[in-house]
This record gives sequence, C-alpha cells and structure tokens, in this order.
Amino acid sequence: MQRAAALVRRGCGPRTPSSWGRSQSSAAAEASAVLKVRPERSRRERILTLESMNPQVKAVEYAVRGPIVLKAGEIELELQRGIKKPFTEVIRANIGDAQAMGQQPITFLRQVMALCTYPNLLDSPSFPEDAKKRARRILQACGGNSLGSYSASQGVNCIREDVAAYITRRDGGVPADPDNIYLTTGASDGISTILKILVSGGGKSRTGVMIPIPQYPLYSAVISELDAIQVNYYLDEENCWALNVNELRRAVQEAKDHCDPKVLCIINPGNPTGQVQSRKCIEDVIHFAWEEKLFLLADEVYQDNVYSPDCRFHSFKKVLYEMGPEYSSNVELASFHSTSKGYMGECGYRGGYMEVINLHPEIKGQLVKLLSVRLCPPVSGQAAMDIVVNPPVAGEESFEQFSRAHQMAPDMFYCMKLLEETGICVVPGSGFGQREGTYHFRMTILPPVEKLKTVLQKVKDFHINFLEKYA
Repeated sequence: MQRAAALVRRGCGPRTPSSWGRSQSSAAAEASAVLKVRPERSRRERILTLESMNPQVKAVEYAVRGPIVLKAGEIELELQRGIKKPFTEVIRANIGDAQAMGQQPITFLRQVMALCTYPNLLDSPSFPEDAKKRARRILQACGGNSLGSYSASQGVNCIREDVAAYITRRDGGVPADPDNIYLTTGASDGISTILKILVSGGGKSRTGVMIPIPQYPLYSAVISELDAIQVNYYLDEENCWALNVNELRRAVQEAKDHCDPKVLCIINPGNPTGQVQSRKCIEDVIHFAWEEKLFLLADEVYQDNVYSPDCRFHSFKKVLYEMGPEYSSNVELASFHSTSKGYMGECGYRGGYMEVINLHPEIKGQLVKLLSVRLCPPVSGQAAMDIVVNPPVAGEESFEQFSRAHQMAPDMFYCMKLLEETGICVVPGSGFGQREGTYHFRMTILPPVEKLKTVLQKVKDFHINFLEKYA
C-alpha cells in the first residue's frame, strides 16, 4: 500500500504487469541514450605515486625489516600451506626481539604491569606487596589513576624521577635531573626527535651526521628521511671493531667539503658489532666532540648486555662529568636507553628514555613543543621503563626471585636455558674447572647414533638462537 501511494503521489498510479514491463524497457532505452550522449570518464590518476611521493621517504631503507624479512614471511606462509622446503621452519635471527625467540618475560615486571592495567588485582593475595607498591605509585601519578589516560608530553613525573635516580646509582653518584629526562616510545623515538631538531641548513651548510659503519639502520633511515648528510666513520674490524679517534678526524675533515658536520652518533655497546668502548676511548671521543663542536648522541640500549669479564660499560654521561667542568658544562649530550634490550627484552611495550644535558634553555622549549605534537609516549611503555629502572631491592619480597635472572654464572645460565628449551641436560664447565673468562659445557656421547644426531642438531639450533638473544 505504501509503495502504491508513493506512485500515485508521483502521478504514476499503479501499473498493470504489461504496462510495467513496457515502462521498464522504455526507461532502459532512455538511460542507454543518455549514456551515449555523456562522454566516458577515464580512470583518474592516483595523486600519490612513487614519482610524486616524498623523495626522502622513498630513500629510507631499514635492513632489519627489509626485503629479506618480507621474503621470510612469504616462506613461512608457504610452509604453513604445506609447500616443501629443505627446512621445516624459518628461524628469525634478524632482529633483537627476545621474546619472539622464546625468552620468557621477567615475572616481576609483568606482575606490576598486570596490576597497573587491571587495578582490581591490587586486592589479590597472588601478587607480592612490592609489586603492588610500585603499581600504586605509578597509578597515582596517572590522570584518573588510570594507565589509559594521557600523560605529560615529557612523561609521567614520578617515572622520570625514578629514571634520574637510576642514572645516579648507575653512574656512582653523578647527579641526574628529572627535568632532563624525556620518556620516549623506545629509544628510536628519542633519537629521531633529537635529530629532527638538529638538522638544518642547505647546500654545503646542510647538517652532517656522523654514524659508525657498521651501524644500526635506524640512523641511516632517519638521516635519509630528514634529508641530512650521512657522514660515515669506520670501526676497526681488525681490532674488535674498536673506535679510533683518528678515523673520526678523517671523516669530519672530508665531510667539511660538502656539509656542516654537527652531530656525532656513538653506539656503545656496539650494534651490530658488540664492542664495548674503554673509558679512555670515551674520553677521547668526548674531547674530539668538544674540539669539533659536535652534539653527541650516545645510544646505550645494550648497557646491560656486557658479558666479557674484560669489558665494563661506562656511560658517556659519567665520563663527561668526571672529565671536569670544561667538558661537563659545555658538551651537549643526549643518551638513550630502552626496555627492548638488556635482561628484560620487552620490545612490544615500546618503552624508553633519553637524558639530554647542556641543552640551550630556548631549545629545551622547542624540544618539549615537538614532543607535544605526538601528545605522549604510550603510558604502558612508560610504566615498563619504570620497572626496569626501579627493580626489587634486597629486603623486598620479590628480590630473591628477580635476582636469579642476574646472579647465575654464564655457563650455568646457558645450560639451564638449554634444558628448559630443548630438554637436553648437560653440565656447566665451571663444575670441572676452566680458564677465567671462558665458558664450556660437558655432555656425553652415549646416546645411540640417531638420537645423538638429533641432540647435536638441537644444540646447534639452540646455540644460534641463544647468541641472537644474548650475544
């Protein structure tokens, strides 16, 4: 009835079946005629193409997740579909994603994160009091006592205080100011942000950024994105990838012909090279930066991954301070740390911080302005960073369990992980005696030949994965 009424209102009236069919034919003919009159429209060209896109973005390369990794993903899908390969799985040894490779998360960190995420658990007897204490402190500093609220652009204040206290402890009492701490979305966010502020000029006055070769591809990627000038200095492979200041001098002098070298990036401990700089080397680098008027960036995300008894991590901040006021009051330094590396391996939380010292007061305002554009780093990542810098201490309920992640001898740790991940039980070499600074394990060759082949293959696969996680 409603349909008929509508037709009547249009002056059509209800139609008989025959007249309706003729009407349809007539309408189709009219529509066809109209289409013939109208010119056909060609498909509009895309506004964004490889030719029209930002050329700096096109120049960006990130080998850690480049074509090889994309191909690995394709191969994984093929394996899932049953396509035969000369192997049964893709072992991803391309990126330092510890938990993706099977490393178990630190219990205490996950307990505090669970409490922060779902505060109702604070009433549960299943969680230790020291974890609850940290969670309450973090939540009280969040808007609405919730991890889901925005924080200040520089980060949650109490977490910045904890980071400053951690740096002071780490550096043997060298003071750190919470106002110089900026919480970031992983270390990468901080590095990118600082470089954005530093890059300027054009032609021969365009900012040059000195980076080590080999380098972590983040640096070359950001330099390309910002259209800055990459200035390579080469690490000495024949000398355990050491940094030689004479090589820095060569690089900066050559660069002055075509750019304005303004930034010196240091990765210590090295990535991907693994070298740990001596204190003397760091002093030489700081003196060089002071002499050449370079802004120092110290990427120190692997500071907890030093295993050789002959090496010790020294922060650039500590060495700079101890070199005296001529250096400590003048050399501009930004140093970076992250939840992704070290013993914690919490890549997915994207927690990090940077400490920036000797920054011009007006530039500090510009930095905060730039950070405010992205509102704030993930508050969950900030909370994870807090637990990294504020772990359980002696006398607290969780200390004994937490410390077992740190106080195990390297060969004992290796053998324990081998057992947990493969079921293969061997004996640490320390049980038999070994030269200091070397590590071994002892295994028998009693299993039948076929089983022994399986055991050795598992040990080989485990060893490769172990080195990817911890080396």
